[in-house]
Amino acid sequence: MNVFFKIGLPWAATLGVVFFIGLELGSKKNDPNYLDSEKILVGDDNADKPINPFPTSRNPESTPVKSVIKGDRSPIKVPNEIYSPPLPPNLRRIMEDGSILERMGAYMDALRGMDINSVGEVVNAFEALPTGYGRHLEMKLLMRSWANLDPISAFNYAEKSLDAKSERRFAISEVLAGWAARDSNGAISWVKQYQARNPESKESANLMVGVVKGLAETDLTSADQFFRTLPEGNAKWQASTFLAQEYANLSTEEAIQWAENFPDKDERMKAMILGQLGSKIAQKDLQGAARWAERMPSNKASEQVMSNLLARWTSQNPQQAADWVGQIQDSEKRVKAMKLLTNKWSLRDPVATASWLNNFPPSTELDPVVSEFVNRISSRDPEGAVGWAESILGETEKERALSRALKAWDLKDPAKANEWRIANSRQLKK
Repeated sequence: MNVFFKIGLPWAATLGVVFFIGLELGSKKNDPNYLDSEKILVGDDNADKPINPFPTSRNPESTPVKSVIKGDRSPIKVPNEIYSPPLPPNLRRIMEDGSILERMGAYMDALRGMDINSVGEVVNAFEALPTGYGRHLEMKLLMRSWANLDPISAFNYAEKSLDAKSERRFAISEVLAGWAARDSNGAISWVKQYQARNPESKESANLMVGVVKGLAETDLTSADQFFRTLPEGNAKWQASTFLAQEYANLSTEEAIQWAENFPDKDERMKAMILGQLGSKIAQKDLQGAARWAERMPSNKASEQVMSNLLARWTSQNPQQAADWVGQIQDSEKRVKAMKLLTNKWSLRDPVATASWLNNFPPSTELDPVVSEFVNRISSRDPEGAVGWAESILGETEKERALSRALKAWDLKDPAKANEWRIANSRQLKK
């Protein structure tokens, strides 16, 4: 009995007190006011700071978190987070002072991570670069990336903030290209609305060029159809470049078929498209371009194709180009080709060009070719140009060629030019 009073009774009393305290604490934990007053210890420096359920971010109102209050296992309901990837640190400083590799690396990382919340930071970094053509690449990349997020805001920035002479039209075209590549119907619809609201706007042409460029990257047929609806003017001429580039990426025959099927009613535009395409095809398929040029009817368009073809060919293998020109069966086309080849080859190697021309006997048919050679070498070798001019058979052509060569000789060595005139019974140049 004494043992019970000495040991058992105090033990039972202790259990009762502990149970009572537990009930009291449990009731406080269930009290909503308790969450507002409870504090968490995080190291010595934060002992008195209440916990912040929203960690720092660009958009704290949208950050979902779960309660970290001890004893509370139910989540706190908040809106879903829009996560913004971190941009490179010190981005503007790098754009201002970094090496080109460091700058482009950081800038590309920023563009890849850019979202609607961080556009301002990337634009701020872009504006650290000097205005003008020197930042064109960075500008185009920014406009394309921004167009994927908010094309109208990108357009407004380009229209109001970029230099009108060196940047604006290129930027606007890039915005619309990016938009049209992603949502062609939306881009075209917006352009039409813009033009209706702003009939006198100078930016309309750049908008249409951008749409054609973007469509050409994703849907050539739609791009071609839209291109043909454009009014005559600079926009159509500029847009034709993007179409020709994309069609040239197809097979040679597919590209040629597109160009030849272009309506004849716009002869100048068709000639330009044929010439552009000839240049593009020649870059990847010289022989295919040569076969096309040879079978084309003799006109301004075929001459443009031939000119672009020979410009490319003479830079790689002029003798091969000369061999091809010499075997053209149509005499009119052959003479035009010889004149074009002389024009381009003589700038690179006048000695080799002269050697090639010496293979052909003088003839009135070749007088225009020799006259072209005289034009090209007069400034460098006026005395030699005079000698070539004398080999021209047609008197009218010869007089014109001699006059040009002698004028060039007068500038270089007037005394010798006058000696030649005296020896050849020609009037002295005053």
